[in-house]
Amino acid sequence: MLRHSKLQKQVLALYRQFLRAGRDKPGFVPRIRDEFRENSRIKKTDVMHIEYLYRRGQRQLEQLRDVNTKQLGSFSKPKECG
Repeated sequence: MLRHSKLQKQVLALYRQFLRAGRDKPGFVPRIRDEFRENSRIKKTDVMHIEYLYRRGQRQLEQLRDVNTKQLGSFSKPKECG
């Protein structure tokens, strides 16, 4: 059976919290899923980047839980225009 690292468990818990918080706000759940799916491509060995995104996600979760929140910023780095 696969065991998750502590950081992986924290990220999965954050994902579940986001889904619960976004449930009552139209259009948020698909956006949340897309952002987490996009960031799932980050290598597991890039711990610093994952921890950065985790902390950023925690701050965004607090914003999402605010009753007045109607828009959510991106979790990932902006794509570079070429």
